[in-house]
Amino acid sequence: MTTKLLEIINERFPLTELDAGEFAKMKVKSMRFSIKAYHAEGLGQVSLMQAKVMGGLMLMDTLIVNPTELDLPLYSYDRIFAMGNDTLITELYDTTLGEYSQAAMNEVKELYSALPERDPGEHWYDSIKLGCSISKKGKKKHTAELNRLTEEHFLAYLGKGAATVSDREAKQEKTRVYVDGLITKGGPSTDVFKGAIGEALTRQLFTEILFGTNK
Repeated sequence: MTTKLLEIINERFPLTELDAGEFAKMKVKSMRFSIKAYHAEGLGQVSLMQAKVMGGLMLMDTLIVNPTELDLPLYSYDRIFAMGNDTLITELYDTTLGEYSQAAMNEVKELYSALPERDPGEHWYDSIKLGCSISKKGKKKHTAELNRLTEEHFLAYLGKGAATVSDREAKQEKTRVYVDGLITKGGPSTDVFKGAIGEALTRQLFTEILFGTNK
């Protein structure tokens, strides 16, 4: 599904792959990661992280959009296939400088309300997580519908006609606050990396490659 999301981005905002350096291929405990980063012209930073656990018994895909050039929310997509389960987690965070309407994404979300819900739990970042976020946990029989939900929700995200960012530093600072919080207060993937490669390298990975907040 991440391949499709990248295609959707590239059609509207041409992608240029960036050098992920030492983070391009990583082994963290039993997980093997492949990480790529892109500049999407007119949109911002895009990153893709794919992981295999125990030779493929679990597959995880992550796509992040940090829209530094358009005043859209920060977008994070996670998909996990394991033990016959198909989990979809799409989270949007309020990093906009102006007002933002969630109506189009909420309409898509409502169309797929019958798909099994997943309890996202409580986290320190809930105050900036938008209501149009998605948390679903289905089976293989739900995969096709989860794919359609992902694509339509993402098209609604990009299709809003957001304003061009007039103050990129101010927008980046809002994202930096979130990313710094992941590192200092914790997050599901952040904690895994911190435990394996330490806080300094985790910060470098998150700020330089995954979110591009050091630019």
